[in-house]
Amino acid sequence: MRVKDQAISRLQATIWRTAVLALAAASVGCTSSSGNITTQILSPVSLTSPSIGAAMRYGDNDPVDFGERHPGLHPIHGVDVSKYQGEIDWSELRRAGVAFAFMKATEGGDRVDARFGQYWREASAVGIPHAPYHFYYFCTPARVQAQWFIRNVPKSAVRLPPVLDMEWNPASPSCKLRPEPQTVRREMKIWLDLVERHYGKRPIIYTTVDFHRENIDGHFRDYPFWLRSVAAHPSDIYPGHHWTFWQYTGTGQMPGIKGDTDINAFAGTRSQWNDWLKKHGG
Repeated sequence: MRVKDQAISRLQATIWRTAVLALAAASVGCTSSSGNITTQILSPVSLTSPSIGAAMRYGDNDPVDFGERHPGLHPIHGVDVSKYQGEIDWSELRRAGVAFAFMKATEGGDRVDARFGQYWREASAVGIPHAPYHFYYFCTPARVQAQWFIRNVPKSAVRLPPVLDMEWNPASPSCKLRPEPQTVRREMKIWLDLVERHYGKRPIIYTTVDFHRENIDGHFRDYPFWLRSVAAHPSDIYPGHHWTFWQYTGTGQMPGIKGDTDINAFAGTRSQWNDWLKKHGG
């Protein structure tokens, strides 16, 4: 490495360390109560860094320039996986700094992900907090889907709040139904209530920009959200909407996983992540 390159690298590292220290000092949390369960709603950090490349933590097969509000500013990152990731080296993920994992558990009222049992046990063995998610199917009643999830997901597999994955699935060979927004929200609430009652944890809602805009914008404000936004910062794609987790790429490269994987950032600081785990983990 040339002397000039070394100086630039040292400058980039200094900028990144400064951003991390400032991030750790930021306070962006607030709480809202619903029933007997208090849900922590976080606002994203607002730090910026001129050194995007130096701050990004993991590789990407199709990287996006997020500008100054890039996901590298967030200290807490995790993955979401399904059977398509195949064998995973969870110890490698842990060493790479992965702080949490979402894993597909069920779909509709009759499908269980083939790797779910293996994944949650292996993640648990290395100390990675994990949460199961349910992929919603619009041709099966929400009550049936909630019962299917509960039947196939033991409480020991729910170390973080369970997740309801709400998105259109145009590739589905068996269900082309797109209910009216009022029906979508009513059915969502049935699933959310049943699952929360069973596990004692308020579920997280995962959604995509088109589904959110058409069905749930302005609703479910007292739930934590996990938002997909792989081309811009969530505040640009979901203006005015809080988020707790941000899925920022679907083509990430992560030690311990072969091929592409989704990578996500937590909205708050490292201290807030520890507080969030104490409140919602276990």
